[in-house]
Amino acid sequence: MKKDEKHKNPPAGGEDFKNLENQLKRALADYQNLEKRIVEEKSSWIKAANKDLLLKLLPGLDNLILAEKHTQDKGVKISIKHFLDILEQDGVRKIETEGKDFDPNLMEAVHTAQGQEGKVVEELRAGYTLFGQVLRPAQVVVGKQQQN
Repeated sequence: MKKDEKHKNPPAGGEDFKNLENQLKRALADYQNLEKRIVEEKSSWIKAANKDLLLKLLPGLDNLILAEKHTQDKGVKISIKHFLDILEQDGVRKIETEGKDFDPNLMEAVHTAQGQEGKVVEELRAGYTLFGQVLRPAQVVVGKQQQN
């Protein structure tokens, strides 16, 4: 038998082996994809659970901020900073609003007042994002030009 003939007509067992090898590769790829999907789903469940917990904690932070405004207590100020630092470590960021253009994706206009058109005049309640997605929109007063 010549070398060329050997490659043209492989024995039947060789073809079965290649089929089994391909099936094994597909099964392994399916398993790896399943592992990746499970990790992503677990991560999304954790984020959803964190979001619910954070939404329950934010009113307490709001109360601390209000208390600090009225008492000017350094202990309350330190507690607020500590609270915000912990939140930031877990992906929570405060939405900056003061003097910024009103953004309906990040802010909720509660009232209008005299001021520069479309600019935030005052923040009534802080807003936060969690990993770049809005956790709670900021409640703001938006500037409006006086009509003559």
